Amino acid sequence: MGGFGPAQPLLQSDQGTSGLVAGLHGTSLGFSGLIAGQLNARLVHHFGRFTTSWIGMLTFLAGALGFIVLEPPALTISATALIGFGVTVMINNGVTFLSHNHAGNSTVAIAQANGFNSSMYLLGTLAIGTLASLGLSWRLGLLIVFPLALLVYKVSKRHINEIHEKSDAGRQRGALGKRYWIGWLGLTFAISAEFSTTFWSAAHLREKFSLSSGNATTAVLCFALGMALGRWYGTLVFPQIDVDIRTLILIIIQLFGFIVFWASPIVPLSLIGLFLTGLGTSAQFALFSLRLLRFASDKPDLAIGVSALGAGVAIGCAPFLIGSLSDQVGIASSFLLVPLFILLAGVTLLVRSDSRDGVRENSA
Repeated sequence: MGGFGPAQPLLQSDQGTSGLVAGLHGTSLGFSGLIAGQLNARLVHHFGRFTTSWIGMLTFLAGALGFIVLEPPALTISATALIGFGVTVMINNGVTFLSHNHAGNSTVAIAQANGFNSSMYLLGTLAIGTLASLGLSWRLGLLIVFPLALLVYKVSKRHINEIHEKSDAGRQRGALGKRYWIGWLGLTFAISAEFSTTFWSAAHLREKFSLSSGNATTAVLCFALGMALGRWYGTLVFPQIDVDIRTLILIIIQLFGFIVFWASPIVPLSLIGLFLTGLGTSAQFALFSLRLLRFASDKPDLAIGVSALGAGVAIGCAPFLIGSLSDQVGIASSFLLVPLFILLAGVTLLVRSDSRDGVRENSA
């Protein structure tokens, strides 16, 4: 579903809706993630992480199928809600599963898993952009998720044999502490910047350079490529450096790249800026998530579930806000919210640093 965000201008054109209505798809995606976050600890307590992940996968596939075949905005928004719930459940349990099973090298494990995810983002965006450029139904590009899901199921059944027993203590609950909530704000702002860029960069390229919807959507591959390379290789660079410092470096790269992307008068330089934006965005989710798991190390399922509340608010509100503002002032002006989100994410690192709290990178 990586192509879903860049396809927003295509969906808006198909349905003939305003930026505000188109933005409701992001709102639906985000707020269904809030529900998934609330239920995460309960689902894991009853079913275990592996089975819970597949509950998420099946919900996601149902939503994807609805999105492909349904036309009216109200129905595609509803299908997007199923997608958001399923994706959040899968991501939550993927992160905790990797963190638990690769405890000595969790930063690299999670970041490289996200790097592989970014290669799927490239595949989805390329499929959708190519179909749109050929004048075919771009939604058919999303059909690729079904054979991939079957492949994942067959592979995972061979390698994962989870035997789940309910804890006598019940599901994880309790207070998470001040450090956790400051980190939670950082994650929320970081995801706000990421999804705002994902959803509306194609619209910005189309408006500023008069590109076709198909070409603008395909051009967003630059962002996905930066994400993929940064996630795969980023955590291997200077692994001994404190987590907060590395995250701050990524934020600086992201901010610089976005300014170049937004301000450039020519397409090639703008795409270089978009690539740098993706590179800076790349490992932020993994690093911010690991900070939260460490700040609440005794309640990992609760911590990652509550983090989904921040992700839900970010995905639900940020793209919608930019879309609704674009109806009034244009996408270029409304897009200036993105550097604000980036700066606020950086501020949370300066307010409460891992180096002051004794939380250090644990690398193999």
